[in-house]
Amino acid sequence: MPTVLMTAPYMIPFVDRFKPVFDKYGIDLIVPNVQERMEEEDLLKFAGQFDGTICGDDRYTPRVIEACVPRLKVISKWGTGVDSISAEACSQFGVRLGRTLNAFTTPVSDTVLGYLLAFARRQPWMDAAMKRGEWEKIPGKTLSECTLGVVGIGNIGKAVTRRAKAFGMKVLGTDIVEVDHVFVSETGIQITNLQSLLSESDFVSVNCDLNPTSHHLINAKTLAKMKSTAVLVNTARGPIVDEKALVAALQSGQIGGAALDVFEYEPLPKDSPLLKMDNVMLAPHNSNSSPAAWERVHWNTIKNLLDGLEIDSKGLMGNS
Repeated sequence: MPTVLMTAPYMIPFVDRFKPVFDKYGIDLIVPNVQERMEEEDLLKFAGQFDGTICGDDRYTPRVIEACVPRLKVISKWGTGVDSISAEACSQFGVRLGRTLNAFTTPVSDTVLGYLLAFARRQPWMDAAMKRGEWEKIPGKTLSECTLGVVGIGNIGKAVTRRAKAFGMKVLGTDIVEVDHVFVSETGIQITNLQSLLSESDFVSVNCDLNPTSHHLINAKTLAKMKSTAVLVNTARGPIVDEKALVAALQSGQIGGAALDVFEYEPLPKDSPLLKMDNVMLAPHNSNSSPAAWERVHWNTIKNLLDGLEIDSKGLMGNS
């Protein structure tokens, strides 16, 4: 009977709902108490006890994977991003790595547009002023007067671009791989280099993967290229942005504001200067929030697990 370590924070609250599914396939579950993610030391305590895992952003480093094999056969990641899992070690030790591509394109791209609208139309600031007893008309602008720079034109970058174009925005894009020419002609996005994008954009949306080429891509040097009125939006991964450099740029007025759903360290430390800034909107790594998207990811993650354990997943409930 295979044993599975369940550490995905979005599935643990519903584990009772999925328990009959695991029972049907003869799978035992280990469900630790997980706040945000399991660190290397947390996972090492379970080494050798499980055949597969359904995980979130847990630190499956080469050290962890080596300690968990040969018993570990599959790591099934809840969601799309696998930057916390060593793909090289999975390959080296024959561990299958599963994920759900395009998992949260719709909710994340909607979140980006929500931030653009909030900063352009100033609703959160007017609301706060009204509730302080002030009748203050804070000047706003329309999105059609603004230029958006999209860093990373994958599924989410494309969805952000389509939404922004519907609002009449000029959109600039940059990527390390060639962008599909059909998408370019369909949307009118202008592909350029990072330097031009940063210097010309009123909003910069970070939508790339976290990998060695994108770690601290937004840093003191790149932030210095941005307009003093520009707003940085990050719904991708925290370490793409050098947080100390961002704090300095916001404090000095080098850039106009930021909207952040992800951070270098999560949960965001309680002493972070970001928590006291009026020109920043913050969220707890929640831009994927969508019951429909979650449901699809739940079932696909279970399917990937079963496939990795070489269990026939054909009769899986909810699997479309």
